[in-house]
Amino acid sequence: MSLFHLELLPPIERKPDGSLPRMTGRQRQRAVTLIHRLCSACDNGHCLYLDDGEEVPCPQTLSYSVCCKFFRWVLLKDKDGEDLETEVFGKNAAKRCAICGKAFIPGSNRSLYCDDCKPVARRRQKAEYAKRHRAESRTLDQQSH
Repeated sequence: MSLFHLELLPPIERKPDGSLPRMTGRQRQRAVTLIHRLCSACDNGHCLYLDDGEEVPCPQTLSYSVCCKFFRWVLLKDKDGEDLETEVFGKNAAKRCAICGKAFIPGSNRSLYCDDCKPVARRRQKAEYAKRHRAESRTLDQQSH
C-alpha cells in the first residue's frame, strides 16, 4: 500500500547538463534532520516507499544530490524546509534577510528583508523617520521664536 502517490509528483528539476541539484555538507545535514523529523515515509532511516519486503535505507539521507521526489516536492515546500529549498534551488538569486538571516528570493535587487520581516522593518523605518521629522520640526519652531 502506497503512503503517497509519488508518480503524481513532478520530476526533480535538473541542471542544464542533466545532473541533479547538489547540496553542500551543511545543507545535507539539515536535509537529513528535516527528513528524520517530518518525513512520513522514513522509519528509523529506512524508506517505506522503497520497501518491498526488505528494509531499504532512505537514499536522500545518503546522497548529496536531491534524488527523492517526496523530499523535493513535499518536505522542501513545508515551512521548515523552505529556507533549505531557497538555498539549494534558488542559490544564484537567494539573499539573506538583514534581520533574521533566513534565505529568500528577492523581488528586486534592492530587497533586504524576507516576507516575514518586511512589515517589521517598514514599521521601524517609519517610526525612525517620524521621530527625526518631529525633532527637526521642534528645532525649526525654536529657531523661529
